[in-house]
Amino acid sequence: MPSSTAFQWLSLVGIIWLQSINGTNTNFPAYSSQLKQLLSISQFQLNNLAFASDAGKIFGFFSGMAAFYLPLWLVLMIGSTLGLIGYGVQYLLITNQISSLSYWHVFLLTVLAGNSICWINTVCYVITIRNFSSDHRQVAVGLTTSYQGLSAKIYTSIVGTVSGQNKAKTFLFLNSFLPLIVSLIAAPVVREIEAVTRPKHMSVGFVVMFVITIATGIYAVMSSLQFVSNKISPLSNLVGVLVFLLFPLLVPLSMKINALVGSWHKNREKQRVYHFTAEESHDIEERIENEVKEGEDSREVNQEVGIGIREEVGVKLMLRRIDFWLYFFVYLFGATLGLVFLNNLGQIAESRGYSGTSSLVSLSSSFGFFGRLMPSIGDYFYRGKFTISRPATMDSQVLLT
Repeated sequence: MPSSTAFQWLSLVGIIWLQSINGTNTNFPAYSSQLKQLLSISQFQLNNLAFASDAGKIFGFFSGMAAFYLPLWLVLMIGSTLGLIGYGVQYLLITNQISSLSYWHVFLLTVLAGNSICWINTVCYVITIRNFSSDHRQVAVGLTTSYQGLSAKIYTSIVGTVSGQNKAKTFLFLNSFLPLIVSLIAAPVVREIEAVTRPKHMSVGFVVMFVITIATGIYAVMSSLQFVSNKISPLSNLVGVLVFLLFPLLVPLSMKINALVGSWHKNREKQRVYHFTAEESHDIEERIENEVKEGEDSREVNQEVGIGIREEVGVKLMLRRIDFWLYFFVYLFGATLGLVFLNNLGQIAESRGYSGTSSLVSLSSSFGFFGRLMPSIGDYFYRGKFTISRPATMDSQVLLT
């Protein structure tokens, strides 16, 4: 097994970490009420700020264009820097370090912060698609995208540990710097890897990933339930989340150990001395040459098949396809309802006299994580029996074409 296989899976772990902290807009309900008081704005203006964060994604095509002409690590840094500016200036405003910003300045900063998510998403999608074969890239994209649903859980766990009463400042501070810090950590490993993984090893790797991911989701849900969270300290809750985020490292680590053991066995075989006749040696050489030729022929066939099934979809062709418009209107009239509910979850909870808004946001994030994960599990284990379409996969295909 090639040694680069471990780095292939390590890049997937880096993408999981990036996606885990990239859903900065999902923690908005946890601090929206305090933000409303600090900015002295109405409920209508607060709803517009929630809209602004999602509206920033309308300009996500800029990140797709940048991925064609710029190194992916630079695209990643641009995205995290935009988030630093968008959320960072808001943090300076509510901490009274700057005081000359109007409501519309805050609105535009929120749009910029929402757009930053698209840049990091673009890098994650492109690297995942390029690092995995056509048989596994959809599953890999779906698996990594599911971790974005865990973002609110991670942020609320951190805030519950380090913050007191004024959680809005802590949320904005984390939204500013955490994506940048994780991007700096993940940038060296989130890159294109030319690895040829045997189907057996690939299947085992994904099964282990699914087991880790499901266990992470179970822990996230259980630790978000109020009767459970009241029995454990916020620090213990946070440590548990971080440990589960480190568990995916077991896959590239085991791949690397497997490669080292295989290399050690090969070196032992080379140390043995065999005596062959000239005829036997000639037969072995011929057999090796034939195997090499067959391998080259099979690779050429695979390349031709891969080229044959790939379809370039430009903007004009995309706009003429009914699939695009079906997805567009389903997302416009369907998914947006969920966004409206989640963005106002804090106000809904308070109107019902519920004080544990952070716990509720954390719980909805954990279930959202499971909801994103289920299609990938079904697609992987029931491949060929039925087809599941995922928005993330479609977005990533558009970015590459």
